[in-house]
Amino acid sequence: MSEQIETGITEGGRLGAFRDILAKDHARRGKPPVHFADMTPEERVERVQALGLPKFRAKQLANHYFSRLSVNPDDFTDFPASRRQDAVDAFFPVLIEPLLRQVADQGTTVKTLWKLFDGSRIESVLMRYPTRTTLCISSQVGCGMGCPFCATGKLGLTRNMSTGEILEQVRVAAKAMRDGDVAGGPGRLSNVVFMGMGEPMGNYRSVLSAIRQISAQPPEGFGISARNITVSTVGVVPGIKKLAAEGIPVRLAVSLHAPNDKLRDELVPMNRRFDTTQVLDAAHDYYLASKRRVSIEYALMRGINDQAVHARQLANRLNHYGDNWAHVNPIPLNPIEGSRWTASDPEDERIFLDILHKAGITATLRDTRGSDIDGACGQLAAKEQLSSAS
Repeated sequence: MSEQIETGITEGGRLGAFRDILAKDHARRGKPPVHFADMTPEERVERVQALGLPKFRAKQLANHYFSRLSVNPDDFTDFPASRRQDAVDAFFPVLIEPLLRQVADQGTTVKTLWKLFDGSRIESVLMRYPTRTTLCISSQVGCGMGCPFCATGKLGLTRNMSTGEILEQVRVAAKAMRDGDVAGGPGRLSNVVFMGMGEPMGNYRSVLSAIRQISAQPPEGFGISARNITVSTVGVVPGIKKLAAEGIPVRLAVSLHAPNDKLRDELVPMNRRFDTTQVLDAAHDYYLASKRRVSIEYALMRGINDQAVHARQLANRLNHYGDNWAHVNPIPLNPIEGSRWTASDPEDERIFLDILHKAGITATLRDTRGSDIDGACGQLAAKEQLSSAS
């Protein structure tokens, strides 16, 4: 594989004024074990045949993984008993192991800290609502974007995740919902958002492969509609353009967080490479290509970006394009312990939202799940990292 995949340094991190912020323990790491989800259909058949099994066994394995959500050899009753463990060893290495689980909102929000094969930590959050269940997943170990108010950004970037590591988060959550392991009884995982640790556009190949398999119908994928998948980015313009050309109707979410370049340069360092005009132009082009409204994510921070002047600037920037192309999600910040970045006053949130609505901007204040646990992505990993070091 290329150096980009091995080191986790994104292409944008090598060029220009901005460089990825690497974790202190960043080093060239080995590749994750190759998983069934990392293989093409042809590669699966080749490996099945290398085990001395007929090629139709590859489709049976796909059915177990994507339809039955199982990697347990005891469930492979259509396989010869003597070969079940061989198949699991060859196709389903353990990629993620739970280290810590936090539960909030009467059991309908479950946050998990996972340990990867090389000891790295990532997080996912499962959130059950009355009409849907959403899983927020990670696509990188840490993040190199360096946003100062973000817990993950403080970890730095360690490496990219494999497609298998990404998809295992989805399979485990889908199984938990199906089996009734989440408050509310048995249900179905309906939505997946790439809003956990990492910048998805910095791990484009693995993320795209994961999207295709999440949205394909069983036994080629998990059968979650592409329209229910959201990919979030801080504004990596080449990635937005590339995704638009794929023709997959996923929703794009842009973490804007500021309505002007001076403020966004401070809050989102990537803005020094792709400024607000470039980012919004690319986002609007995505809307035109996909016919899907773009989500504008805007973390409200007290006294920094949450004043009336900021709301008016944001409305003007979005209305510049002349159509109802964006939906703004003002997000009450989940503050990091000891940080100067903190949540806005409720009255400032109300005024901010009111200004957007009066300007004709569709906007909904984000429901902040996990407020009574380490809700912000990266908080669990950061705390666990600190306790390990002490």
